[in-house]
Amino acid sequence: MTSAVVVGSGPNGLAAAVVLARAGITVTVLEAADEIGGGTRSAQLTIPGMIHDVCSATHPTGVASPFFRFLDLGRHGLEWLWPEVDAVHPIDGGRAGVMFRDLDRTAELLGKDGKKWRSLYAPLVKHSDALIDELFQPIIHVPKHPITLAKFGSRALAPATWIARRWETDEARGLFAGMAAHAIYPLNRPTTGGLGLMFGMTGHAYGWPVAKGGSSAIAHALAAEIVEHGGTIETGHEVTELPEADIVLFDTTPAGVLKIAGDRLPGRVRRPFTKWRRGPGVFKVDFAVDGGVPWTNEWARKAGTVHVAGTIEQLNAAEKEVHAGRMPEHPFVLLCQQYLADPGRSVGDVHPVWAYAHVPQGYTGDATEALIAQIERFAPGFRERIVAKAVTTPAQLEAHNANYLGGDIAGGANDAWQVVMRPRASTNPYSLGVKGLYLCSASTPPGAGVHGMGGFRAATAAMADL
Repeated sequence: MTSAVVVGSGPNGLAAAVVLARAGITVTVLEAADEIGGGTRSAQLTIPGMIHDVCSATHPTGVASPFFRFLDLGRHGLEWLWPEVDAVHPIDGGRAGVMFRDLDRTAELLGKDGKKWRSLYAPLVKHSDALIDELFQPIIHVPKHPITLAKFGSRALAPATWIARRWETDEARGLFAGMAAHAIYPLNRPTTGGLGLMFGMTGHAYGWPVAKGGSSAIAHALAAEIVEHGGTIETGHEVTELPEADIVLFDTTPAGVLKIAGDRLPGRVRRPFTKWRRGPGVFKVDFAVDGGVPWTNEWARKAGTVHVAGTIEQLNAAEKEVHAGRMPEHPFVLLCQQYLADPGRSVGDVHPVWAYAHVPQGYTGDATEALIAQIERFAPGFRERIVAKAVTTPAQLEAHNANYLGGDIAGGANDAWQVVMRPRASTNPYSLGVKGLYLCSASTPPGAGVHGMGGFRAATAAMADL
């Protein structure tokens, strides 16, 4: 019988194991940590009984994922919950760009920019399933919907700052910029517009939900599917040598592959892997907040996700500093209030608030004060409501998850080349050039995010090669 080993139990590794186990292949998942999940873990980080997400928080790509929808993970307890407002981007003076799943409601609140917002996103929402199918696979492929993909791609390659010129108000421009900033890259660089388009589309087509009980519910559902089909999972098992199996899939960075199997790889694979560039890091702080964050803007008090940065110009300036290796005074802060959709995470009227700031790669300083100051800027009185906090530096992120090198949670820098050719120029980017060896992590298409598609595509490629 064919055997397979998956190194790492992030969502892509678990997804790969699901595909193989369902095909009747004997699968073993090996995880170095004491618990599964990688970027989909949850824990009580501040006060007893309060549930915090260790890394991933809201899941627009999860609910949109064709693979997750096919599996029907609800059978294993995964339940998506939506906040009243998907995302808000505060601007000084109490203003904000507000995104609802309802496109018309979003356009209405954007005022004079509403019509142009609708004209951009309405066609994307209409063809969202087709676009997700195209975007969640390698760039080099034969498209099923070539015209739809071409229309999206012609815009997606542009810098976010170029696309944002269509709007006049800080609210609309900021709302788009906040979504594009998930690239963790200066917004005046090519391809950053693509993330703004994709996250806006997923917001209006599927919403930005959370997993009930914490992001770990996603990992547990995938694990249940693996076990149901005869697979096994071993935790506390660090892989230092290439496992003996017909198929080995690495849910690791290219650096992780080189460490374990570098001497087995052909030069055409090893060379680009040694040149793979890390992205900037994140500095994470989890808060227990009495009564929640006192946002000046009322819609921010109802939003699952808040992009804290100010205007698009201020945000881009901060990202330029980070990219240059300098810590900005006013960093971009991504903040999530999962408890608004999932109140079971709170303890009484004390609520978990998840936040991280973009910082330079390998940042060794303390960004806690800068992060809090950014929140306080749009929510005066926030400091006084903090009951407890848990700080996670880039080094601690890497210690907790070996894929987060220097705090890079995206699997590598999202520069134009590495966005288009992840992790190397190839018609089969999952293959490691050696029979039976594959890469399936966020360093492969379609990139970072909790969607399992990297694992699905890599496992599918492995079975095609059998």
